[in-house]
Amino acid sequence: MTLDSLTAISPIDGRYHDKTEKLSLYFSEHALIYYRVRVEIEYFIALCNASIPQLHGINSDMFKQLRTIYTSFSIADAQRIKDIEKTTNHDVKAVEYFIKEKFDVLGLTQYKEFIHFGLTSQDVNNTAVPLSLKEAMYQVMYPAIEQVLSKLSQLVEEYKDIPMLARTHGQPASPTRLGKEIQVFVERAHIQLEQLQTIPYSAKFGGATGNFNAHHVAYPSINWQVFGNNFVNDMLGLHRSQTTTQIEHYDNLASICDAFKRINTILIDLCRDMWQYISINYFKQKIQKNEVGSSAMPHKVNPIDFENAEGNLGIANAVFEHLSAKLPISRLQRDLTDSTVLRNIGVPMAHTLIALLSIQKGLGKLLINETAIHADLEANWAVVAEGIQTILRREGYPNPYEALKELTRTNSVINQVSIEAFIDTLQVSEIVKNELRAITPYNYTGI
Repeated sequence: MTLDSLTAISPIDGRYHDKTEKLSLYFSEHALIYYRVRVEIEYFIALCNASIPQLHGINSDMFKQLRTIYTSFSIADAQRIKDIEKTTNHDVKAVEYFIKEKFDVLGLTQYKEFIHFGLTSQDVNNTAVPLSLKEAMYQVMYPAIEQVLSKLSQLVEEYKDIPMLARTHGQPASPTRLGKEIQVFVERAHIQLEQLQTIPYSAKFGGATGNFNAHHVAYPSINWQVFGNNFVNDMLGLHRSQTTTQIEHYDNLASICDAFKRINTILIDLCRDMWQYISINYFKQKIQKNEVGSSAMPHKVNPIDFENAEGNLGIANAVFEHLSAKLPISRLQRDLTDSTVLRNIGVPMAHTLIALLSIQKGLGKLLINETAIHADLEANWAVVAEGIQTILRREGYPNPYEALKELTRTNSVINQVSIEAFIDTLQVSEIVKNELRAITPYNYTGI
């Protein structure tokens, strides 16, 4: 079978390929190879600037040509590296041999042994992956999150003055405002997003066991720690972990995964609430003429976007959980379990992106049903009892809570008439009675 959207095993590359395609630039096999090549080239350029006598023959004019090796990196180039890997049975060594071929073409044969000089494969992988992740976050993931939060903020403003019956434990409770309830999710998500954006994209760069052994023995006069910091922090824009084994310890990557889990959990909460509001008819949904809600029931318009988002967020969090729990653990100076796991970093990102796009679509289909919201408030005048008994407490009225409890639990119908009749029986001033009469389910919404 030819691999395409119909034959792909994962829905990320199948059914949802149109939604996740942009992540291929950062998390596909081609992307991983590209970032490895990019790191190797930038490292070679850094060596050229490190006062190594054998590289004095390369001047800065050559750097642009060197960078074209990755700026013009193609599918054919990636395939060439995969072909080399069939012989080497080592993916990073195949990248090294590919770049050596390019050096031959550029007339730089005498310098090609400084490609991958003193490095282990993890110096390349543990800079390539965080670099790809960082660029994916800023180019794709952060904008997608911000689009959802922007739409939610728009709804906050649109619905800020709409009173709504609240439900605590599923039961009618003190009224709120619809815009405020949506703002709860905006505020929560923004706080977690700000925390996520403070986490460094950490990289390991220090030779076979993190000590620059080979570098130091070859050129003991060079301060390789300063070199590594300048290369990783300044040239690549990452954060070099100072004391490592052969691999990055992944603690900050685990933090990124955990931060995403929290954002996704907030969004799951949002999806479930929106589903509930649709189910109780507070929202209707825009109908597309040719869309089918149910194969059997023609009347149905299901909240499928919020359901789709909830499902994908759940899958994303399951993978994020495994990444954050597994990656920081490695036997002694390294085992290989991180390698295959780390290749899946794009999977939870893709499911999160699918969910974000579904939420955005679902929010765009909402139609407020103020009639249903108003009717719910009208049917639940008992919720003003809290406000009445609180004012009575202020006035020193005896046992106000118990009086309202008796009213609301023994009367089969609680409405404006019965509330006002109760107020008329109270031994308080007319001024206080008028204050109590002014409380309605529509204005008892706090601040």
